[in-house]
Order: sequence, then C-alpha cells, then structure tokens
Amino acid sequence: MPPLLVGRSSHPPALPDDGALRAAARAAEAAFLAEMLRFAGLGQARAALGGGAGEEQLSGTLARAQAEVLAEAGGIGLAQVIFEALQGPGGRDDAARSG
Repeated sequence: MPPLLVGRSSHPPALPDDGALRAAARAAEAAFLAEMLRFAGLGQARAALGGGAGEEQLSGTLARAQAEVLAEAGGIGLAQVIFEALQGPGGRDDAARSG
C-alpha cells in the first residue's frame, strides 16, 4: 500500500456559515431568556386560572415561546456577543487570512 501523503491544502479553510452561527447564537439567547423569565416567575401557575398539573406543564412552554419571540426581535444583545465568540478571534477576516 502506498504511503499516505499529508500536506497543506491549496484551498482556504472552510469558514463557518454565518446563518448557522447566528441561528445557534439566537437559540442560546432564547434559552437564557427562557430561564430568566422562569426565574422571574413568569411561568408560575396562577391560582386565578385554576392552577393544576396542565397549567404547570404548559407554563414552561409559554416562557420558551416568549423568550424565542424576544430573541428574534433582537433580544438583549446576547446573541450578537455569542455570534462573535463563535466566529473566533478576529472573526471571518482573521479566518480568511490564515488560509
């Protein structure tokens, strides 16, 4: 069997897809916001609505849905910070130059 030759590729390294990174960052922000909304008591069952197991189970879904809407509308800016962190040091320009 011939030896496997490993060398440097003449092709630049594949850059992360901005759309996928932005979606991941937005999802992370939505998850964070959902936890904050739950912690603030938004998802707690209210006695005025009758309470019960069904209301308790759906309250978490409500907090997640509201958090996703908040994140889609721009959120608190956390998605942008996460997006830049996912791009790595220097962002896309740095990744393009290293190839």
